[in-house]
Amino acid sequence: MLSIAVCDDEVRECCCLSRQLQKILEEFQIPCIIHSFGSGKELLRAKENFDIIFLDIIMGGVDGLETARLLREREYDHFLVFVSSSREYVFDSYEAEPFWYLLKPVEEQKLRGILKRIVLRTQMHPKEYILVSKDRQRKKLFLKDIYYFEIRGRVMDIHSSQGTIAYYERMGQLEKELREKDFFRCHKSYLVNLAYVSAYNRQELILDSGEKLIIAKRRYEEFCREILRYMRANGGIV
Repeated sequence: MLSIAVCDDEVRECCCLSRQLQKILEEFQIPCIIHSFGSGKELLRAKENFDIIFLDIIMGGVDGLETARLLREREYDHFLVFVSSSREYVFDSYEAEPFWYLLKPVEEQKLRGILKRIVLRTQMHPKEYILVSKDRQRKKLFLKDIYYFEIRGRVMDIHSSQGTIAYYERMGQLEKELREKDFFRCHKSYLVNLAYVSAYNRQELILDSGEKLIIAKRRYEEFCREILRYMRANGGIV
């Protein structure tokens, strides 16, 4: 059963979106519980770890962007969808890693498409991982937790949410294995997880952590194509 939160300080808007969600998920034959909240503070006080949160941006008190930031600080790692009457906050919203940015009035067909994507990801995507051999032990690391790989001579450093792990691996082989897993080799020394790229220019990539990785000139155009592909597949603006 999906647990969904809808947060909007406009009661009519909140009720309307909740009804739309209920109707679409009934069509999908997916059981759900939808919780409504009239402010960011109310949502932040909730103890449940919702599968999906639909969050209005322009609200009195704690606005949607600040609410999202606080949720991510608490390690909320499920689907977050911003809802706004303005495109003005699109780029500011990136920091919270939303799955989508919906414009009001929310069109039912677009909402149906977003829910379909989320449901497919929730039900069908297995957790993918790599096995790292070190000190006569094999350690499992989930790809979603890896920020980037860095090669130093013959030693490969894995920078992840679990810290940095060093082992022996060839960058070329790793690049082939992860090519279809949203990892991109931006430089001969780095293989980066596109999910953690928050900004970039022709010289470097900036990760969510603030770390900067060099991007090779000859790889820049290909990187632009890959990051746009990734964004289209994993979120966007409607």
